[in-house]
Amino acid sequence: MICPYCGVSDNHVVDSREVREGAETRRRRECDGCGRRFTTYERVDELPASVVKRDGRRETFDREKLLNGLLRACEKRPVARADLVAIVDCVEADLASREVREISTQEIGNSVIEQLRRLDQVAYVRFASVYRRFEDVNQFMDELKRLLVQRSGGDDGAG
Repeated sequence: MICPYCGVSDNHVVDSREVREGAETRRRRECDGCGRRFTTYERVDELPASVVKRDGRRETFDREKLLNGLLRACEKRPVARADLVAIVDCVEADLASREVREISTQEIGNSVIEQLRRLDQVAYVRFASVYRRFEDVNQFMDELKRLLVQRSGGDDGAG
C-alpha cells in the first residue's frame, strides 16, 4: 500500500477491524517513511453491480456517487455521515442479495427517499426535488403538502 502523503510503499498495520458486518476490513496503517497514519479498506472483489438508468443505459453501481448525492442533500443539516453511509449500505445490501445484480435508479431513489424522510425532512425534500426532477414550484409545493399531511398524522394516499 502506498502512503497517500509521501508515496513510500513501506508501511505497517497498526489496527484492523471488521466493518459493515464483516463485509470489509478497516486497517489503520503507519507509513515507515513519514510516520503518518492512514486508513485503508479491504473487501472481497465481487462482480460489478449495475444501475439501470431511466433511458435504459447501464452503469456500474458507485456507492461514492450515491453517498455524495446524499451529502449534498444533507448539506448544513444535522445529519450524521454514519446515517448516510447506513443508507448507502442498505442499498448496496439489497443489490448484493439479488440473483441478477441490477437495480434501477427508480428503486434506489425510492429506497433513499423513504429512509431520508424518516431521518431529515429537509434533506428528503432536497433529494426528492433532484431525483423526481421537479420542473417547477408547483411540484415542489405538492411534495411539501404531502409531507405536511403525513406529519400531521393524515395520509393522502400519495407516495
